[in-house]
Amino acid sequence: MNDVWSKPCIVKILITHVALLVFFIYFCIRFCSGCSAVRLAHLLWEQGVEGSNPFTPTLVDDVEQALFACSTFFFNSICLHFHLGCAFLNRILIMSIKGKVTFVRHFLSMTKKTVILFSLSICIGVVCPAQVSEQNSVDYKPNIHGTIRAKYEYQPEDNKGRFEVRNARVSVDGNVARNVSYKAEIDLSDEGEIKMLDAYARLAIVDNLKFTAGQFRVPFTIDAHRSPHMQYFANRSFIAKEMGSVRDVGATLAYSLGNERFPISVEAGLFNGLGITDQKLGWTNTFCFSAKAILAYKSDSNLYNLTLSTQKRRPNSVSVMMYDAGAYFENKRIHAEVEYMYKHYSKNAFTNAHALDVFVSYGFPLNRCFFSRISPLVRFDYMTDNSDGEDFTDESKSRFKLTDYERSRITAGVTLTILKPFATDIRLNYENYFYRKNSIPDVSEKDKFVIELMARF
Repeated sequence: MNDVWSKPCIVKILITHVALLVFFIYFCIRFCSGCSAVRLAHLLWEQGVEGSNPFTPTLVDDVEQALFACSTFFFNSICLHFHLGCAFLNRILIMSIKGKVTFVRHFLSMTKKTVILFSLSICIGVVCPAQVSEQNSVDYKPNIHGTIRAKYEYQPEDNKGRFEVRNARVSVDGNVARNVSYKAEIDLSDEGEIKMLDAYARLAIVDNLKFTAGQFRVPFTIDAHRSPHMQYFANRSFIAKEMGSVRDVGATLAYSLGNERFPISVEAGLFNGLGITDQKLGWTNTFCFSAKAILAYKSDSNLYNLTLSTQKRRPNSVSVMMYDAGAYFENKRIHAEVEYMYKHYSKNAFTNAHALDVFVSYGFPLNRCFFSRISPLVRFDYMTDNSDGEDFTDESKSRFKLTDYERSRITAGVTLTILKPFATDIRLNYENYFYRKNSIPDVSEKDKFVIELMARF
């Protein structure tokens, strides 16, 4: 038994323990101090970025990884001591029967098993914390946002006014996996009605390719895609309100390419074509479609955007094709935009419709003031006679009923903006309408003064 406690054997045991100690220190530094440094860097970065960074490590992540490293160390140590103990006991028993050579072979066999098990446990210690860290880099906390738009309108022609909650939207979005996100948005007061607006899930197939399925606004036009807190005027353009604002149920594929200076995105999808209310009766063999392409150019602080889109609808089994082209230029102060839309009805169901929207806004920053910016703005928009295709003029069902009379409008006003801590706008507008003779204006589509308070959180 003297050779068991011989100098070479003791040296091997000491070397093994020193190696275990080195790996233990490495894991502690790698998965504790390293993550703390990364977290500190992210916190410093966030001081200059609005919103939170979903990839910031948390204290819980650091503790989990440190415990995993410690458990790996103790697991290795226990396994090694167990095998060495077994080898020592086997030596006492086996040497008395078969001699020293048998013990040496058995000891070497046990040592090989120990080395293999130790190597596997080290691999687990390296790979598993990395996988845990990768999974924990996804922020699963839902984001909650909301938009409130309350306004007062006065129409001098009728000498009447009204208060209205135009929108009271609440949305929840977030991630359920690294490549899967979701969004649900409801409007608790869309002119007094409760409406479910968005309810979809999105899968990032690869970095630049995304698949979306559910209920959402179809990819069409520029102005119709602006959320209420992103609008420039208190009331939307004719393109966004009367002709191009469509939400539906379906699925889209979106692909982005180019680079930071020349970003390009393309999105296309299929939809039931019945809007968001008749989903149960949405069985069809002719789906509607919509497609949109955005080409942009960024130069220093300037942005140039060209948007082309098309959409097919089938109200009452009559195909309606819509085409839209728009462009805008913007920088830190100015935003100038023009958009044109053409609507074609098949089977001569209605006279083809046209719409135009042109506006410009210029923002002046305000220093040492309650407001952050003041923005004078002016808009001209126009539309010909339009039909939404929901009703017919007679029993033959050959002609759609007129929904919106031809009209034009000039809107002028000013927007007072508070940027921090949350976005808030006070929008002051005057709208002047022009109708052709014998037209019948809608009760809410007349000359008016509008003051609106918009708050976004």
